[in-house]
Amino acid sequence: MSRGSKDTSEASLAARLRERILNAGPLTFRDWMAAALYDEREGYYRRRGLERWGRAGDYRTAPERSTLFAATFARHFTSLYEKLGRPRVFNILEAGGGAGRFAHGVLSALRRDAPHVYESVRYLFDEAGADSRRRAAELLKPFTERVEFRRVSEMDDRLEHAVVFSNELLDAFPVHRVTVRGGRLLESYVAVDDDRFVFVEGEPSTPRLAEHFEQLGVKLEEGQVAEVNLGVSDWLARVSALVGKGFVINVDYGDEAAALYGAPHRREGTLRAFRGHEFVEDVLREPGTQDLTTTVNWTQVMAEGERVGLKTLSLERLDTFLLRAGLVEQLELESARAETEADLAALRLDAREMILPGGMASHFQVLIQRKN
Repeated sequence: MSRGSKDTSEASLAARLRERILNAGPLTFRDWMAAALYDEREGYYRRRGLERWGRAGDYRTAPERSTLFAATFARHFTSLYEKLGRPRVFNILEAGGGAGRFAHGVLSALRRDAPHVYESVRYLFDEAGADSRRRAAELLKPFTERVEFRRVSEMDDRLEHAVVFSNELLDAFPVHRVTVRGGRLLESYVAVDDDRFVFVEGEPSTPRLAEHFEQLGVKLEEGQVAEVNLGVSDWLARVSALVGKGFVINVDYGDEAAALYGAPHRREGTLRAFRGHEFVEDVLREPGTQDLTTTVNWTQVMAEGERVGLKTLSLERLDTFLLRAGLVEQLELESARAETEADLAALRLDAREMILPGGMASHFQVLIQRKN
């Protein structure tokens, strides 16, 4: 412990990060972001009792908005089950499952509409936050015989027939932040100035940052800021190693490399923070209390997937995918079961948000990759 420092065992995350920086020097933004989101005690996604979802939280995801989202994916999973030859054990691995709303919707739909698939399902639920796992365990009690809580990072058993699914997971991976000064690639670090967290620039912490742009054929302009999500590459390699035959489906908001790094409005990168459904200008303010996110580089995800054995089948807008996967047909089924006019009106409103131009789903994409 340095002179004048306090015992950090009970200190706030901000205080512990300041102490770490003062003792060891500036942190890469990637490491700072990892702590802000995933610190065991006070990280944004692990903080107990913090309301992240819904109107009272910081964001609303597609599963939380619409039962049709999960039910339509359950319909799609059924088609993938058929494509895999109706395996005796059909693994569905959801990565970053949050409070379990998507899992609950999928399992409810499968048990009701495709019982033959439901009887084969082994639903593997991966979620980093203990508080979210607790909520999910409570919500998923009706499906105890089908659900296992597992971490992708700790799994060592091969999933012979599997679908791996994530919704807004990749955008939450900690990223490196870089810029170009005098023609040189520099990395952003986080330092402390008068108790405030501030960005400083230094030499890249890993040669993988320069390699990232070389592999994509991208040259950043002088002064341009960009993010590099190396965690995506590592996660895809891990998932590919786990799956024998199957599909990897990622839903997120992103763009291809040319637009991500070449669009004039993205010269400052895509890093952003929000709290209470509003953007926060200072991304370094109050770590652990606000969400941090970046736009996914689909070119990278597809290229890295191909490298580790995941063949790209399709990349399309979420609304287009949902229509192709049978959202309208699912809406008809759900509407026939609606018990009240209010339930019916809610379903129709959900459907409009999923498929109308300018609706929520039009801003997201679905990438489907196949293993073997």
